[in-house]
Amino acid sequence: MSEFVPGIELSRRFYHEVVRRILDAKYSGVPHAAAHLGPGSDVLGFDTEMSTDHDWGPSVHIFLREQDISRRDDIFEQLCRGVPSVFCDYPVEPNRLYITTPRAFFWQRLAYDITQPLEAVDWLTIPSQRLREVTSGAVHYDGPGELTPLRERFAYYPHDVWLYLLAATGQRIGQEEHLALRAGYVGDELGSSLIGSRLVRDIMNLCFLMERKYAPYAKWFGTAFQQLICSESLAPILWRVQIAPSWREREAALCESYVYIAGMHNSLGITAKIPESVTDFFGRPFNVIFGGRFADALLSEIRDDVVKSIACRPLIGGIDQFTDNTDMREKHVSPVDSKTSWRHVLKRMYTESP
Repeated sequence: MSEFVPGIELSRRFYHEVVRRILDAKYSGVPHAAAHLGPGSDVLGFDTEMSTDHDWGPSVHIFLREQDISRRDDIFEQLCRGVPSVFCDYPVEPNRLYITTPRAFFWQRLAYDITQPLEAVDWLTIPSQRLREVTSGAVHYDGPGELTPLRERFAYYPHDVWLYLLAATGQRIGQEEHLALRAGYVGDELGSSLIGSRLVRDIMNLCFLMERKYAPYAKWFGTAFQQLICSESLAPILWRVQIAPSWREREAALCESYVYIAGMHNSLGITAKIPESVTDFFGRPFNVIFGGRFADALLSEIRDDVVKSIACRPLIGGIDQFTDNTDMREKHVSPVDSKTSWRHVLKRMYTESP
């Protein structure tokens, strides 16, 4: 076996050296795009040699126009005949030759019809992992010129949706920052540590939002966090929260992290400045940042009427903030239509009266 080749690079070579030649020879009149998108550590750029043990290898998505998709079966058959059985020392599996349309792909990954406008509830009910899947990876070629602007459409949340998500995350921190300390105060170090870990996750999520990066799912959450600008300074502090043997040491590290993220918030210039210091919790011997202050300030800056109406409801945030259930996040697409997808059910939480 030769030296490991990351999946994105392997896909690029496979397309340009093999797949493109077959398409140009037999289907030069059929415009197409080619990319490496979707699920997988390789699309996120986090694959290693260990990743090659399953669901890995030479792979490419071929995107046809809607008027040409009827030729999919014929194109697939020709590709299967023309590709080698091995490429760069990796076996070539026919099921990793995906032929689709942009509309079908974005529906399959996001339960979103690209012919419709993107609404606030769409953004709030699409997991950030899925958004990262369609904006990461690589486009090798875009003949029709449709795929690239579609990816740009999902580059990041609209401004007021972003403010709402920032506010919801700040609110989560405000709701639990004193609980880790109260649990430790009564001798429950395990409970205090557990709540401390929840706060660390919320702080990390907040950092992804403040740096305008989509957070991946659990396996790559910490790895992707290391790529954030704030990580060099903040990661050691958050690690001290995780390993603190006592609640007082946990409190000290949490307070240091609160001061840091308050500074990050103020540097964004999206609200009036908020004090970057901790204070006691209503006279109790616990120091907190009062995350709710940040939430209130952010909500006051929202101008979009739809997002404002959503913000008047319980501040649940987006799907990543109110659930980490894998089935809820991942199995949210119906093969039938939008009315029977999980996302249709979730969207009602933001639009219908209880």
